[in-house]
Amino acid sequence: MSLESVREFLATHAPDLHIIELQTSTATVQEAAAAHGVSPATIAKTLTLKVNDQPLLLVASGDARLDNRKLREAFGAKTKMLPADQVEALTGHPVGGVCPFGLAAPLPVYCDQGLQAFDEVLPAAGATNSAIRIAPRRLAALTDAQWVDACRRPDE
Repeated sequence: MSLESVREFLATHAPDLHIIELQTSTATVQEAAAAHGVSPATIAKTLTLKVNDQPLLLVASGDARLDNRKLREAFGAKTKMLPADQVEALTGHPVGGVCPFGLAAPLPVYCDQGLQAFDEVLPAAGATNSAIRIAPRRLAALTDAQWVDACRRPDE
């Protein structure tokens, strides 16, 4: 169902984008990077967070780490990761396949500024073995995402 909801979203909003389905798992950043032959930084991981009991999605570079101070500044309050058992119910996507496309219900989407360092990133596409290749600015435009500075890079 989840992969199909992403397929439907892309057919309507970005028919030129194609889902890449692999025979191997791409559920983690390391697995996805190895399977696609790219650096972990270009994997766009989608994190499900809660701020003041409101869920949201944050898309960030695969090698970036959440920065509590930056998160507080970006969202005006403390953020918490949603437990894995709540993620699929909320997004319609399994953990490891969560993406900002074809969501079960509308959620606010944010993109970490670190994504802008890349010409192309690979977010999941609703399954633990799927992805799409997309420019970060287009990802943000398709999902009505706001840009925030919420993460730190490994070199920071």
